[in-house]
Amino acid sequence: MPRTHPLTLGKNPERAARRAQQLAAIDPDWNCPWPLNWQRHYRILADLIDADGALPYIARGVAFGGDDIGAWRWQQLKAGVQAQLMPEQRERLAELGIKAAELAEPAPAATRTTRGSGKGPSKAQAAFERGLAALGQWVEREGADRPVPRGAVIEVKADGASEPVPVRLGVWLSNTRARRDRLNTDQLAALRELGAKWA
Repeated sequence: MPRTHPLTLGKNPERAARRAQQLAAIDPDWNCPWPLNWQRHYRILADLIDADGALPYIARGVAFGGDDIGAWRWQQLKAGVQAQLMPEQRERLAELGIKAAELAEPAPAATRTTRGSGKGPSKAQAAFERGLAALGQWVEREGADRPVPRGAVIEVKADGASEPVPVRLGVWLSNTRARRDRLNTDQLAALRELGAKWA
């Protein structure tokens, strides 16, 4: 649900509706339902395309207005990050040429359980994916350089769940770090991509 700005638009409902229409005519995303931080990064890349006709190569570490736009751009390719986006956000990224369809496949067989029916990831793998998605949200919102406090809790949309589930991200990171010798190479690489230098 889009954010509402009653104080910005005024207390009069008719005037607020008229102002909302005027703002939407200027920018349809003025009241987007996703984080403004995401929208700001997206707009920078969209403006580059408007100026150059195509999205140029942007390496990690390339900053714009104090934001590492390069890291953000490559972060959007990750399946865990894309899984947390709204369909409209994925469409906007695809229009920029940032698609992660090939990355959004199920986890490789090496990360799946060898016991059971083989119908899906193990509970441990599912928990890891939720933790990774929560870490992706943290990095998106706070940046990769800001440490995650032990008490941090992030809500993520889990497969098959109608409501987001809370992930105790600080505890998950601490436990994952302590058990890093049990992680496979794909899991370690995914953590490194999100700024976990210990991985």
